[in-house]
Amino acid sequence: MPLRRQVLLLAAAFTLSAPAAFAATDAALKAAIASPTRPAADVARDGARHPYESLIFWGLKPKQTVIEVSPGGGYWTAILAPYAKATGGTYVAGVADLANPKLSEGARKGRADFEARFADEAKYGKPQFANFGPVSGPLGAPGSADIVLTARNVHNWTVQPGVADKVFADFFAVLKPGGVLAVEEHRADPRSEKAAGADGYLNTATVIAIAEKAGFKLDAQSEINANPKDTKDHPFGVWTLPPVKRTAPGGQPADPNFDRSKYDAIGESDRMTLRFRKPA
Repeated sequence: MPLRRQVLLLAAAFTLSAPAAFAATDAALKAAIASPTRPAADVARDGARHPYESLIFWGLKPKQTVIEVSPGGGYWTAILAPYAKATGGTYVAGVADLANPKLSEGARKGRADFEARFADEAKYGKPQFANFGPVSGPLGAPGSADIVLTARNVHNWTVQPGVADKVFADFFAVLKPGGVLAVEEHRADPRSEKAAGADGYLNTATVIAIAEKAGFKLDAQSEINANPKDTKDHPFGVWTLPPVKRTAPGGQPADPNFDRSKYDAIGESDRMTLRFRKPA
């Protein structure tokens, strides 16, 4: 076959395969988001968290290995695990480090409860679980993941010396060349003089610097999760806002006289949505 015809056929195949791949992603992702297995409280937050738009921005595709680090209450797990099941992919949750002898009993129980919640193979397939923490080992085999996702967690690592550098290095190591680091984080006023992460907010430049130090390149930024109503000057930091709705300093009893109306009207925080890439 003449070389020119081979090139034209390859180009045509690519042109046809790209829309087909997106259609597969689109249908499976919409089905996972619409699933009746998702908790009603999670579904109620979709207007603030924009799961479809965020995951499309981060480049989610069928058959990928996605590692979510510190999944919290499982908002993303309840979408990504069924999506992985439906598309031949793998979902891995980086959760409490059971190999750490200093891990609290509460954290151990939290991990056990999390694993039990997502143990139903008919709903969630076979999620995997990896040890994650300040002194944990690798998240997986080097170069084994297509996407590492972490949502609203980076501020927790910046308040502990050296931890942010360690965990971003872990992310870099486990991703394939060309793989994506997906970050959602509460976005600080760039003029803020508060200690990084102390109130739950971080400057975008801070997050980018941490990622670039680990070897990542910023691929794109999105305003999907922006909230211009967030003034970022709340009495109990970002936790004053929904969904936490704190009414007293951390560790103290809730204040029944605290007026929440102003903060509930703001809604969830203003957040950066970033896509980093590991150089190929």
